[in-house]
Amino acid sequence: MGKQTEKCFGLVVLVPCPYQGHINPMLQLGTVLHSFGFSITVVHTIFNSPDPKNHPHFIFVPISHGLSDQDIAYGQIVDNIVEMNYNCKENFRHFLEKLVMNEAHGEKIRCIISDELMFYAEAVAVDLNLPSIILRTTSAATSYARCALVRFITQSSVLFEGSDSHDLVPELHPLRFKDLPFSLSKDFGKFAELMGTVYGKRSSSAIIWNTSKCLEELTLEKIQQQSHVPIFPIGPLHMIVPFNISSSLITEDRTCISWLDKQPHRSVIYVSSSGSIAALTEKEVAEIAWGLANSNQSFLWVVRPGSVCGSDWIELLPKGFQDSVGDKGCIVRWASQREVLAHPAVGGFWSHCGWNSTLESIGEGVPMLCKPSFGDQRVNARYVSYVWRVGLELEELERGEIERAVRRLILENEGNEMRERVKEMKKEIEDTIQQGAFNLLALEMETNFQIMMG
Repeated sequence: MGKQTEKCFGLVVLVPCPYQGHINPMLQLGTVLHSFGFSITVVHTIFNSPDPKNHPHFIFVPISHGLSDQDIAYGQIVDNIVEMNYNCKENFRHFLEKLVMNEAHGEKIRCIISDELMFYAEAVAVDLNLPSIILRTTSAATSYARCALVRFITQSSVLFEGSDSHDLVPELHPLRFKDLPFSLSKDFGKFAELMGTVYGKRSSSAIIWNTSKCLEELTLEKIQQQSHVPIFPIGPLHMIVPFNISSSLITEDRTCISWLDKQPHRSVIYVSSSGSIAALTEKEVAEIAWGLANSNQSFLWVVRPGSVCGSDWIELLPKGFQDSVGDKGCIVRWASQREVLAHPAVGGFWSHCGWNSTLESIGEGVPMLCKPSFGDQRVNARYVSYVWRVGLELEELERGEIERAVRRLILENEGNEMRERVKEMKKEIEDTIQQGAFNLLALEMETNFQIMMG
């Protein structure tokens, strides 16, 4: 990322969705915009508040989200997002009204940039005659598939009867029915309603996308043809912000780095298979554990506290597992993922295939073992394994299959070929950055800000 400019273009208000996979790219975008000369204010829910110490140049403003602790712990994500949009709207309006009233004594509000799921911010911006822009934090392929999925849901229930089918979905090649981005919510009607709002007609002036033409050119072209506003694929955002800027909501355990330092080059499988939301059963944890042990490969395993049902951390690991792997295994509560993936000892990444993790793995040239759980993870896994061919998809959490997949990725020629392909993808993205395309896109955004904001 380039040196911060002396110019001050005014204030940009960011409104992230309060989940890890959404907060990261929003704050990364804020870091980029700040380097171009914009002041940044982040309006966020009290739930999953980002740590202001990680971004000392930003102003953070918490607002009430109206969710109970029970809603947060046990509620459906779709329900929570709908409730947050309803509950946060008036608090956000009052905050913006005060900012507008004080503009004569402070910075001019140039734009409201909100996560695609926080559409209440866009509505308030329209009411107050303020320019707004949407940030989409998923892949373009996921957005395209979700739009189609909304149509499918309203047209037929047959889709759900065949949701695990390997048959290709009409209009969405190369996705199979099993790859469609279903939510964890069992209320398909509510999910369709939410997605209809997110991908329906919006009033924002542009869309920023955390993806790259290098990765999704054809899909982005289709989306732009259907869009009435310009789209700016300026990602992967994590590749243009410094390594030492963290947006993690969970404390990172860096002791694993010293463990990695002792491992041979490209010998370790990094396992973070449940991401920041999904949970595993005791049986699934046992299959993962013995699959890793039987592969006889070194592994760094992130077991997020609370990610194993009925356990605070690793109490339910199978008896004898840790003794059997000895120094070949390292288990931590959370890791600095970018730093881990950049480590020369890491030869593969077992991922749930959230979009941030997918981009980070590609950005470090690390091939993947994919086991998606829900939503966009399914789409991303299909692209990783079938389109880009830089990973393997794990069909079942069964120890024999896990053992074979880990060995294929780390030891066999198939894994080496994937490693070469992902390194080529990494280089293509790096070349794009070095050629200044990200800066050109940023300048184009800056020009559009000036046009939209007067």
